[in-house]
Amino acid sequence: MRDCFYITTPIYYVNDKPHIGHAYTSIASDVLARYQRLRGLSCYLLTGTDEHGQKVAKSAEKAGETITNFTDRFAGNFLSMAERLNISHNDFVRTSEERHKICAQAFWRKLEERGDLYDKLYAGWYAVRDESYYDVSELVEGSDGTRRAPSGAEVEWVEEPSIFFRLSKYRDALLSHYDAHPDFILPRTRMNEVRAFVEGDLWDLCVSRTTFSWGVPVPNRSNHVMYVWVEALTNYLTGLGFPDSSSSLFKYWPADLHMVGKDIVRFHAVYWPALLLSAGLDLPRRIFAHGWWTNDGEKISKSLGNVIDPLELIASYGLDRVRYFLLREVPFGEDGNFSHSAIVRRSNEDLANGLGNLCMRVLSLVERGWKGRIPPCGELRDEDRALLETFRQAESLLQKRIEVCSFHLALDGIFGCLAEADRYITREAPWALLKNSSDKTRAGTVLYVLCDCLRMAAIDLQCFMPASMSQLLTMLGVSETARDFSSRATRLEEGGRLVDVQAIFPRLEREDK
Repeated sequence: MRDCFYITTPIYYVNDKPHIGHAYTSIASDVLARYQRLRGLSCYLLTGTDEHGQKVAKSAEKAGETITNFTDRFAGNFLSMAERLNISHNDFVRTSEERHKICAQAFWRKLEERGDLYDKLYAGWYAVRDESYYDVSELVEGSDGTRRAPSGAEVEWVEEPSIFFRLSKYRDALLSHYDAHPDFILPRTRMNEVRAFVEGDLWDLCVSRTTFSWGVPVPNRSNHVMYVWVEALTNYLTGLGFPDSSSSLFKYWPADLHMVGKDIVRFHAVYWPALLLSAGLDLPRRIFAHGWWTNDGEKISKSLGNVIDPLELIASYGLDRVRYFLLREVPFGEDGNFSHSAIVRRSNEDLANGLGNLCMRVLSLVERGWKGRIPPCGELRDEDRALLETFRQAESLLQKRIEVCSFHLALDGIFGCLAEADRYITREAPWALLKNSSDKTRAGTVLYVLCDCLRMAAIDLQCFMPASMSQLLTMLGVSETARDFSSRATRLEEGGRLVDVQAIFPRLEREDK
């Protein structure tokens, strides 16, 4: 087993400002990266922006800006989003960077050396919005009676001299890989879609364009630029220093997980593995395609004016509440519906009334009865040991769920433990025990057990809500060096001082939205 882990987000198109879908993918990737680091692995998280292609060129023209100014402005927006979302990325790749051009061209030469590229006139349907080629059999009829891509994007007939990649050559190798690695694409429904596509008529792929120039030039073919989806995918190698395989970062290849939206799964699960096979590089270990969000049941679109700005959500509700809501509300991989009332309800029920209330009940009693120091743990009873064991065993369940991106179940498991702690404190009633000096030892034991359970829960929840759980661990007096998963097996120090106790999740009063 490797001691390192490599996670990538998709690189985001710079033709518009970030929306909730971009935030969703980035947060999920960040949770996984933080989780792996808590396990003790060296985890590398890559994100960035996709700045080439016809769509970006047209967007810049429409905005009346030079392409350079346009891409600089929007790339800055995505970098700012990553920082505001507290994404712990190690690198941010822009495909307009010189290092990416070097990487993409070196990768292209490997395909050339393998003999997998050839010249041919492309004549077919193309959707600029998707930057994707479509066979006529894939087109659908739009509401206006015109031909459309399956995504609903407009298509246009394109004819241009191009270079093709022998994708069909890798059909059997792809199917064999899917058979040998049934979890290569998750959720399984996406694997079924990908298999059906590859088992059909898998045509060779057009991999260069000659009707515009905004892209990475094809080596020794100055009138060709690389098809954006070929050079963009190589960003996952750019971030590791390719083609310098001696780079200290190249130990992270192959990627352990490419996190993508379901609309781009074909590029990652069909084209990218075939290109890597041709280039003689290892295939990624897993591709996870998540679903989309709607807004109060309506499809999100600029024309409807219902695009959800993640930075506005943070300003309204706080970052960790937003991170928690997005990963708890719906099963990751399925489509989800966003509403302001839902985020308020989820935040108040789970975070304010649940975790937050439990913290304040426990810590205020510690402050009152032991002057803010963790009480000594007396003799444990069966009920004490049972609760501690519930929290100790939660780590293995968390691992099983989070490693297949079942974030909602991972959170459900942790909050199930916290519900047990709520029932325990109600049964044991330490506030009543404190009224009797002869029962203070028992009250201290109950509160010690609860403080230790809060410590374990906070360690587990760090990857989801890093800022607020860091605050809780600090309140409990847990040192910075005792917050990883290996520290769960230790015990909370008796007599340690609580630090700056305050409510971490005050109730929200925004039910009217």
